[in-house]
Amino acid sequence: MKLYVGNLSFNTSESQLRDLFAEHGEVTSASLVMDRDTGRPRGFGFVEFRNDEHARAAMAALSGKNVDGRDLTVNEAKPREGGGGGGRGGSGGGRSRGGW
Repeated sequence: MKLYVGNLSFNTSESQLRDLFAEHGEVTSASLVMDRDTGRPRGFGFVEFRNDEHARAAMAALSGKNVDGRDLTVNEAKPREGGGGGGRGGSGGGRSRGGW
């Protein structure tokens, strides 16, 4: 099972994320989502467990827990919608004027 972890401190490393969740079971992967432009963490990431029961235990234990001054949001990750193109800025593309 894959978990979404939000409201992370921007100082959190992937190894710290892994260690935090590994207290609840075998973590198969832990990754932070990075900003493409700055290369810095965006404040959320994903942790995947081999065992769904351990993932649920981690979710229950860590959701709302204060880590580095921030209350974590932990939910079951939802599959990405669409083709994963990763567009920026929604339907208007950031344009406020123009004859579209």
